[in-house]
Amino acid sequence: MGDESVRWTVVVDKSLDIDLRTRLAERGMKKGDLSKYIKEAVRLQMLRDAIADVREGFKDMMPNAIQELVDEALAAVRANPAAYDRDP
Repeated sequence: MGDESVRWTVVVDKSLDIDLRTRLAERGMKKGDLSKYIKEAVRLQMLRDAIADVREGFKDMMPNAIQELVDEALAAVRANPAAYDRDP
């Protein structure tokens, strides 16, 4: 995953551009690191969206019922961790 890149064109306010580039420079990052920063920001937002979706899906469940599901899932993974290994 991620071995083929695509180019995005995005439009942001000038002040945001300056603020972000200043922050990157303060951290010792260079112009090319802007793409890395944006990638991480997008991944973080996608994770937040996924968490919100999960929370919405479980909003009608009692906390103890959710805990039981979590405990069952953890027990299954601990019993057979190789079955859940994401690396090929």
